[in-house]
Amino acid sequence: MHVHLPVLPILVPLLFAAAMLLSERRGILVQRALSAAGLACLLAISVALVAVADEGRITAYLLGDWPARLGIALVVDRLNALMVLTTTLLGAACLLHACGGWDRRAIHFHALFQLQLAGLNGAFLTGDLFNLFVFFEVMLIASYGLLLSGGRGPRMRAGLHYVVFNITASTLFLIALGLLYGLLGTLNMAEMGQRVAQADPANLALIRAASGILLVVFCAKAALAPLYLWLPNAYARAPAAVAALFAVMTKVGIYAVLRVYTLVFGGLAGDTPAAMLADWAWAWLLPAGAVTLVLATLGVLASSSLRMLVAFLVIASAATLFIAFSLGTTATLAAGLYYLVHSTFVAAALFLVADLIRRQRGAAGDNLDRNGPLRHNALLGLLFAIGAVSVSGMPPLSGFIGKTLLLDAVPAASMAWVWSVILLTGLLTVVALARTASQVFWRAEPWPDTTPVPAPPGRAHVAAAVVLLGYGLAMTVWAAPVLDYAEAAARQLQSPADYVEAARSTRPQLREPSP
Repeated sequence: MHVHLPVLPILVPLLFAAAMLLSERRGILVQRALSAAGLACLLAISVALVAVADEGRITAYLLGDWPARLGIALVVDRLNALMVLTTTLLGAACLLHACGGWDRRAIHFHALFQLQLAGLNGAFLTGDLFNLFVFFEVMLIASYGLLLSGGRGPRMRAGLHYVVFNITASTLFLIALGLLYGLLGTLNMAEMGQRVAQADPANLALIRAASGILLVVFCAKAALAPLYLWLPNAYARAPAAVAALFAVMTKVGIYAVLRVYTLVFGGLAGDTPAAMLADWAWAWLLPAGAVTLVLATLGVLASSSLRMLVAFLVIASAATLFIAFSLGTTATLAAGLYYLVHSTFVAAALFLVADLIRRQRGAAGDNLDRNGPLRHNALLGLLFAIGAVSVSGMPPLSGFIGKTLLLDAVPAASMAWVWSVILLTGLLTVVALARTASQVFWRAEPWPDTTPVPAPPGRAHVAAAVVLLGYGLAMTVWAAPVLDYAEAAARQLQSPADYVEAARSTRPQLREPSP
């Protein structure tokens, strides 16, 4: 592996963002060309990261050659390599959609887009809790610009709620970091795992309090009940390309919970009192995930617009992942990782399809409370049907594979209620999507003669939705290798000692000074 490969998923988007800011006056075509080049480079880097991680090695990288406990440490394993690749593939489709014309109306869109990718990749790759906070802020600041740029009225209100909520969560994040640093003397996750396992029992109450604050922050990012109320309106009001990219944002919170509560507060504690720090978190997250899944499904049923419906589906997918990961077996973790990638792509695709439908319904838009006309209903109906079948978990697409694997892996002690919740909410989701299809497609009215006919769907817009749905179809056809990788990532995640050994054994490469 090239020695600097782990830092490239962060460095490359940052460099391209700077280049775009410097070249904005050269026109939108230059911006698009730079964005495409940046995504192409990032895709090659992401594939290389997955190939290296699939060899089973955990690679640590010390930025600036500082010791891990002092500087910025990046760590690559199967899990975060998968997340970086998922983000890059998603970003490529979102960029394609934005280049269909919306990027002309958003100031600095392409630079903010690259900064968003840098923040997402940094959050996945960092081995340090403080730098996780830093990359969260990079990601969030870019998302503020993407959400609010060119907006007014309802979008501005939803965006301001989104900003205030996330600033509050970031403040809590800093408080938790201060407590943990004062108690443990480090924020490097590998070092923290060691020190929590050896912590003075007198300090465990404070460590638990800090871990609880962290859990609140991560669950707020992941939209777990009751901290999900900010998401539906913000995502429903966001431009389609931005909402599609935001489909991976809740997965950052889920990734943070999975990483921190297996590495810092998890397996290294053994039989010590510190082991309870992780146990109480997972025990609480399992019912919270089930409650969130039920509430999100009710939101899907009650949605008055197509984009709001998809936003609640994003929350439902996050809740399903919390259930899978809280069960804590290798099989449920592997099923959850497969479902994570699937749900990211299909939710993003449905945001783009919803935008296509909205543009072809005239004044009715994506409103589900009334009938309206619809142009190009055959194409749009096909795209919606593929997305609906996949997101609801019906055979034979990737959603069915993910949910089936999860249900098959549920431990016997939890089988009755987990099966009941997932199957019932799945059925209600099918009902909601069938009602939506009936309202939008089967009850479509003739186009009124007095209303201008909308332009046909743009090729870039259709292509972006097709690409995202194609990812899901590829995960269905090549499910076996994806599941093999997910299972290997789950086993690696359950062996935090390997992560710690790789992170702690990496030393700065000191060189003799030149004569």
